[in-house]
Amino acid sequence: MAFRIPGIRKASLSASKGTNVPKGYLAVYVGDKMRRFVIPVCYLNQPSFQELLNQAEEEFGYEHPTGGLTIPCSEEEFLNLTSQLIGQ
Repeated sequence: MAFRIPGIRKASLSASKGTNVPKGYLAVYVGDKMRRFVIPVCYLNQPSFQELLNQAEEEFGYEHPTGGLTIPCSEEEFLNLTSQLIGQ
């Protein structure tokens, strides 16, 4: 099953090695399985996304061993949030 959400890109197999992140995007790792997504950097300015990052920092500290931004929320929560950001 695949999700097609404009503005967010599911990382391809080649991107999973830390390459092919387009200019203006960044890699984030989400959920228990650390699934990789590529999101626009403009999401970092959105209050709801900042709140998600603050919650993650409070619960889990600030450690990103994969080199990308690690967000330990569920994939469903992440996809719900990013789908709301698309219209903004």
